[in-house]
Amino acid sequence: MRTRYAFAGAFLGCFGITGLIYTLLDPAAQAWLVDGASTNVANLEHEPVLPLLLSAFVAPGYVATWPVLIALALFGANRALGNGRLALVCLAGHVIGTLVSEGIVAGRVDAGQLGAASRHLTDVGPSYVVVSAVVVALAPRRQPPSEQRGTWLARALAAVDLVILVFPGNIFGGLSQLDVAAVGHLTAMLTAAAASAFILARRRRPASGASGGGASGDVAEGASGGDVDGGADAEGDRGRGGPEDQLADRAAPERAVGQPGHYPPAGHGGDGGEPERDG
Repeated sequence: MRTRYAFAGAFLGCFGITGLIYTLLDPAAQAWLVDGASTNVANLEHEPVLPLLLSAFVAPGYVATWPVLIALALFGANRALGNGRLALVCLAGHVIGTLVSEGIVAGRVDAGQLGAASRHLTDVGPSYVVVSAVVVALAPRRQPPSEQRGTWLARALAAVDLVILVFPGNIFGGLSQLDVAAVGHLTAMLTAAAASAFILARRRRPASGASGGGASGDVAEGASGGDVDGGADAEGDRGRGGPEDQLADRAAPERAVGQPGHYPPAGHGGDGGEPERDG
């Protein structure tokens, strides 16, 4: 279990530790942490790496809610793709969703459509990671019958997670006005969908190639092996095979009395192999 769900468990654990640290800080330190972890335009232009990594683990005011939403999405997605692939998909959704949404804000500020204060918006939380994992868990894929029950359970939990995020969470609110969060969530989900489709297509391709080769190999083997074996037996039955083929399963044929190669059976009281005269 620890190996199969390592990424989901690690992300949930890091989020819990960060939330615990946040609750232990005084208000001034909490404000400093949120400001430094926020992936706004000002921070991304100055130091993009630290805010991109830290922002996914900081969620002021929702420390108790987010662990449940993370668990509903990430464990099912982890079952579907594995640790490494899911980590790449969630990282891509989080980073691309952030860059696209904040890039739109930067462009609108430069165009005079937004004030300079929009460069310092608070943009933290694991929602881009969670919606990316929801897309992975809901993506259609082929599963053996033994795992279909677990797959349907993971999809049901991910669907519940998505409903909570869309309606009470209102993650797409303000999309028509190019709101930062709404654009970021949509971009993260589209990124996760494209990455999941690419990964699943590459996973099916070797399997289909192997099954196709095996099928053709089975047909060739059955055609050639069956014909050779059947042909040898048939030819032997009709007397056109070699002596070793014809006489393998039956006793040696008796030769006419007096012909070369005729010998009396063991214990016969004959005359040592001379032709019998009584006919």
